[in-house]
Amino acid sequence: MCIRDSLRSDGSIVAWGLNDDGQCNVPEPNTDFVAVAGGTGHCLGLKADGSIAAWGRNHYGQCDVPEPNDDFIAIAGGSGHTLGLKSDGSIVGWGRNGYGQCDVPEPNDDFIAVAAGVQHSLGLKADRSIVAWGRNHHGQCNVPEPNDDFIAIAAGGYHNVALKAGAPSCPADFDGDGDVDHFDLQFLLGAWGTPDGDVDNDGDTDTADLLALLGAWGECP
Repeated sequence: MCIRDSLRSDGSIVAWGLNDDGQCNVPEPNTDFVAVAGGTGHCLGLKADGSIAAWGRNHYGQCDVPEPNDDFIAIAGGSGHTLGLKSDGSIVGWGRNGYGQCDVPEPNDDFIAVAAGVQHSLGLKADRSIVAWGRNHHGQCNVPEPNDDFIAIAAGGYHNVALKAGAPSCPADFDGDGDVDHFDLQFLLGAWGTPDGDVDNDGDTDTADLLALLGAWGECP
């Protein structure tokens, strides 16, 4: 595999490590890249124009980017397959497909991120749920409940990790200045009866929210 893929600030890629299939030989022109990804024996680069460059091992067609090669916004490389996320929220998969890892489940829309394992794939939806498909012999496609509030995904060989959204550390700090003060109090009073000043997440702004704000008065933790 390409042990390291690094994107420089000038849009060029530097790759190093095992290079038995040319996976560290970045194709020219080595410019205008905005993202990189590495598979087991192939590498990917996303260009500023939305096209994908792929190089290295191509036994399963994982480097043969389907046409039209444009409008991609994210990329992921698996063992013998590749995923590309389009600007319309759909995912395109190509390469090795022995376990259906390239067959994106319907509805193929509203995706905002992708990740690829050895023989399985992941997609993060705009509603913060995760869709997983492909080989599942270790339960890598069984997303734990509750399947919500995810904001980032990553796939290992036969496992996954996902990041949940954290609760705001200082929900009464409406202006985001790092403390709860009279500006926040003024905002809450102006939002009375609406969801805008809801500190306790009960759906409206009321006395309970006022008490919560006063209890949090001062510098945020």
